[in-house]
Amino acid sequence: MLLRTIAFSGASVLLATSAFAQSGADTAYCKSLSGAYRDYARGGVVDGEIATAMSQCDSNPNSSIPVLEKILTGNKIKLPARS
Repeated sequence: MLLRTIAFSGASVLLATSAFAQSGADTAYCKSLSGAYRDYARGGVVDGEIATAMSQCDSNPNSSIPVLEKILTGNKIKLPARS
């Protein structure tokens, strides 16, 4: 029973670490997309859906990334590399 508990705990830690690493990569990519949009906007006002997506890169990159990618590709802006 103790061995089973230890194995389960170890698996939980590995899954949590993997999810955190993915989230960190997603956050970095989201911020790269935001930077690409800022370069495109060149100091112009950023509002609406794009502003919301950019502001949520730290807290919710998985919902922000598709919004940013759509805006950038719609404006024929090359997407940054995703690591």
